[in-house]
Amino acid sequence: MEGVSNTAMREALKLLEAEFLQNSLTDWLLALLIAALTWSVLLMLRRAIAARFANASETPPLWDDALLEIASGTHRLLIIPVAIYLGSLRLDTPESVRSTLNSALVIALVVQVGVWLNRLLVMWLQHSRQQRLTTDPSSIAAINALGFAARLVLWSVIALLILDNLGINVTALVAGLGVGGIAVALAVQNVLGDLFASFSIALDKPFAVGDFLIIDEHLGSVEYIGLKTTRLRSLSGEQLVFSNTDLLKSRIRNYGRMYERRILFKLGVTYQTPREKLEKIPGIIREAIESQQKVRFDRSHFASYGDFALLFETVYYVLAADYAMYMDIQQAVNLHIHARFEELGIEFAYPTQTVFLSNNPG
Repeated sequence: MEGVSNTAMREALKLLEAEFLQNSLTDWLLALLIAALTWSVLLMLRRAIAARFANASETPPLWDDALLEIASGTHRLLIIPVAIYLGSLRLDTPESVRSTLNSALVIALVVQVGVWLNRLLVMWLQHSRQQRLTTDPSSIAAINALGFAARLVLWSVIALLILDNLGINVTALVAGLGVGGIAVALAVQNVLGDLFASFSIALDKPFAVGDFLIIDEHLGSVEYIGLKTTRLRSLSGEQLVFSNTDLLKSRIRNYGRMYERRILFKLGVTYQTPREKLEKIPGIIREAIESQQKVRFDRSHFASYGDFALLFETVYYVLAADYAMYMDIQQAVNLHIHARFEELGIEFAYPTQTVFLSNNPG
């Protein structure tokens, strides 16, 4: 039995020392073990970081969010080339195989770094939008445009690095893309016009999300400012979509930038109103306005003789842009004036005609 076991041991040692593709079976097993350990360690590290920062407080620091994004953005398939490369270092491989493994490792690392940077950029954009939403809503469009440009540049650089690593002449490719880009730009000049118009909106900030706009006969609140279109929600509920180029060519009335509202209204009383009561009307109107809050009285005058009424013109300011507040104040002013006119017996005018009949005998 001892002789049989020794023979088996010698056969096993010979098998381990046998060469397969210029490497012994022992080297292949060690390479496989190194690759498996690398794969396992990197996956456990990824899960540990994700679990550690996923259970953080509801408002974790920005760096915690960044580490969580990096851990979540580490793709399993991109770990495989790293594990294979580290395992292959134990093997004696031909130059062509080594070059292929090097290229695969570089491409995997470049793509992984691109994924990390893209996720970090998206996280930063979301964080900036949330901060600016209350303090400076007009800058959100600029942040969106900046984010689009940054991501476009990022993936363009990643693509060029991958192509260069594959042995493609990137210089000639970039030159060819420049010539082709001119042709494409001519073909899609309308799209590019909207794109540059969106950058103009982002930089000049004529309006922001939440502003109430009147554009020709259309009106609504800004819901979204995109790279090609801007979308408004009308008062009747439907969505209005404008191309950015057409929008900048239009005359826009932005009520979102209104700090106070100027109100002009007229009322008329009958021609039969005595003069001493007419003299009291501007004071009554002023009293009605100044009894309200957040208003500034400007003037009230007996303005003109109308067709069927004596007309008074009044101007005051509501010290806010809210339309509902203005209507509440105007309603209170009207009710106050109506009550005072009832007390003094002053009649409001309405369209009337006086017909004179003449009886001519014979």
